[in-house]
Amino acid sequence: MDTPLNPIAVLLHLEQRAQRMRSLPELGFVIANETWQLFPYRQAAVFTAEHGDRARLTQLSNLATLSEDSPFTVWLKRLGAHCWKAMRAEDAQSAPLRRLLPDALPPSLAEEWSEWMSPYVFLLALVDPSGQRRGFLLISADEDASEQQQALLARLGATYAYCIGALARQRPALLARVRGALRKPWRKLALLAVLAAVMAMPVRLSVLAPAEIVALHATAVSAPLDGVVKSFQVDPNQSVKRGELLFTLDDTTLRNRRDVAQQALSVARADALRATQKAFDNAQSKGELASLNGQVREKEAELAWLDEMLGRVLVRAPRDGIVVFGDPNDWLGKPVSTGERIALLADQDDAGVLVWLPAADAINLEPGADIRVFLHVAPLSPLHGELTETSYQATVSPDNIAAYRIKGRITADDGKVARIGLKGTAKIYGHRVPLVYYVLRRPLAALREWSGL
Repeated sequence: MDTPLNPIAVLLHLEQRAQRMRSLPELGFVIANETWQLFPYRQAAVFTAEHGDRARLTQLSNLATLSEDSPFTVWLKRLGAHCWKAMRAEDAQSAPLRRLLPDALPPSLAEEWSEWMSPYVFLLALVDPSGQRRGFLLISADEDASEQQQALLARLGATYAYCIGALARQRPALLARVRGALRKPWRKLALLAVLAAVMAMPVRLSVLAPAEIVALHATAVSAPLDGVVKSFQVDPNQSVKRGELLFTLDDTTLRNRRDVAQQALSVARADALRATQKAFDNAQSKGELASLNGQVREKEAELAWLDEMLGRVLVRAPRDGIVVFGDPNDWLGKPVSTGERIALLADQDDAGVLVWLPAADAINLEPGADIRVFLHVAPLSPLHGELTETSYQATVSPDNIAAYRIKGRITADDGKVARIGLKGTAKIYGHRVPLVYYVLRRPLAALREWSGL
């Protein structure tokens, strides 16, 4: 709509605009950017009272958002603090509109006056009908205000103050309500007593760390001899029975050696048989018979050893359980040494939790401490357990951080649903400490690390 030219009509229009605003930021925007219709100016700044003892810069004309760290804003905040202090020292019923002169300002503000301000600067106090100061409007203009404009600005300032008070009463600041509730000394003492009691309340120390469900007493399945993994007959995490074939090693070299040994044994037996036949009439053959029989026994022992090694290439489960190993493709064709662990045989009913507690988060833990495990697959159904063992020296965890290796036992009921290999987060509980120590433990540790005390 077109702005009315009649000053009274402009005043009524601005009052109506202010009364329609539903929040303090909206009202501040109208005050800073539409008051020029009544008195043209170059710059306007809105300061709103906070808690009665200070005024905060809330809006600048021609700006959608206020830049808190610009040089002009910093200087304007200092000027506003000085003006608010001077206003509070005066009577609230004094003239609402006055002109500001640099001569009346401290030197630190006056020396930058000409850099930021126009020739005519006015301060419009926003005082509501009850006499309460709601803030003020700082106006920087190129021309002086006429008597009519001064009178209309004074009337408009009272309307602005009334609207600010109405909006502030709708949703008073939380801190202001708390201050109002604590005006009486006995309430402050009661609050301090309650805070002291709460801070002294004993709570249990706790720490969070990555966790994995493991078998507490697993049996290692190792390579029985040097060789190459040929094939797996089971899948990872598969249930197996005692004696069931797990994997086989390549037997090509052993079978070739056995064939050679078999032929060597046949030759040795033939030589021994000929010597036996000649021994009846040949003294030399009789003397060689013992040596040839010894070679036969040697070849028989070598063949028996190779047969035993061929039997070992078939690796079977030593007991019932779940066979745990990685990707079979990572093992196929891989050379292994005697005793090298290839898989684990775990008991599902013997499930536990393995926790890597970072050294930076470590707390004093004793065997029997409670553990709650939140698995990734069921974060709303924690498993309960107790700590069984902890390392006294930090080692490098799978995440390449210094951590303590902690093991715990899952309780019998929860152990039925805790599948080996699942991962999650464990919460380990320590001894009880005051709440104030629980809250300040990490900040104090960081402060000591930073300060070196």
